[in-house]
Amino acid sequence: MRRLDNIDLRLLRIFVALADAGGFNDAQIQLNLSQSALSTHLAALERKLGGTLCERGRRGFRLTEFGQATYTAARQLFADIEAFDARLGRGKERLTGRLRIAIVDGVVSSPDLSLHGALGRYRRQAPDVFLDLTLATPQDLERLVSDGARDIGIGPMSQKAPGLTYVPFVREPHTLYCGSGHPLFSQRDEEIDRDAVEQAAFSVRGYLHFDDIYRANHPRPSATVMHMEAQVMMILSGTLIGFLPRHIGDEWAQRGLMRAVRPDIYSFTSQHFITYRTSDSARPVVQELVQHLRKPGETSPAS
Repeated sequence: MRRLDNIDLRLLRIFVALADAGGFNDAQIQLNLSQSALSTHLAALERKLGGTLCERGRRGFRLTEFGQATYTAARQLFADIEAFDARLGRGKERLTGRLRIAIVDGVVSSPDLSLHGALGRYRRQAPDVFLDLTLATPQDLERLVSDGARDIGIGPMSQKAPGLTYVPFVREPHTLYCGSGHPLFSQRDEEIDRDAVEQAAFSVRGYLHFDDIYRANHPRPSATVMHMEAQVMMILSGTLIGFLPRHIGDEWAQRGLMRAVRPDIYSFTSQHFITYRTSDSARPVVQELVQHLRKPGETSPAS
């Protein structure tokens, strides 16, 4: 096997992203590369390493035994490189390396979360840190951080994963909405009873399937989504009702395209957390962002 050089590190990163995505389709989007380009890079890496890394075809995508060993070694290699960059940065009294962040979608318009503000402050203080930001569902946030694929996760989480520290962040109010074409849209709140809501077609967040049904006391969903933008589309269709964060739903309501449905009954608050691996509690590149995110007066995090 030939000794790896700098260009091979790029090929290794592409391979790791491909393995994390579980195939070519999602990796194409993440890496902004065509399937043919991914195949070319993968074949080049296999030639350099002297073995087949994965099986791809009609049976789907699967790592070979050699591929799994390469994936594990590559993940460790990148972790060691980041640790090296962090130690070098401390020696220069400035932060360096890579920080991988996962957040839920639909938060950019939240004045309370203000993640873009925290990222701006972080970038100004640590301009040499490479930021890698991705969107994930709440159910995936803890897994991505726990598995080492992400360093920080931000969103509503279960607080149950071992080895993670959870920092209470902000609380996000939600309520039930319908679109302007829906029969409930033109009715006054006092005219809308529980029966009317329970008989309306209902769109649930897939990761909150039973929670949404319970909160609306609804018999069954008629649609499911995994992202807030998709939920907005369902509601704007005028045929479905569904829950949204107030900062999203109220913005559409101000445009006359959506309205809250009995917010006195169908409202709740979601707690967002910042989570990271407890082993990173003293890692400056992680803790610097945590400090920029935390609101003044918050208590210290507990594992």
